Amino acid sequence: MITTDELLFTVESLPLELKIEVVEKLLNSLNPPHKKIDELWADEAERRVNELKTGKVKTIPGEEVFKEIQERLSR
Repeated sequence: MITTDELLFTVESLPLELKIEVVEKLLNSLNPPHKKIDELWADEAERRVNELKTGKVKTIPGEEVFKEIQERLSR
């Protein structure tokens, strides 16, 4: 049986494209994709982008968001 160190040594020596493929397969084995959920998230992301493009919603600078969070947490 191969050890973890041997496996990591082998994977680290792979070209970048193959490393990415190994990582994707490992992540999918831990958290298998759910087609319906993925489709719903894609639809939601598209809806949000459209709202930004049309001006229906406005962005808030990150600094402002983090300042507000910090204020809420310090109460």
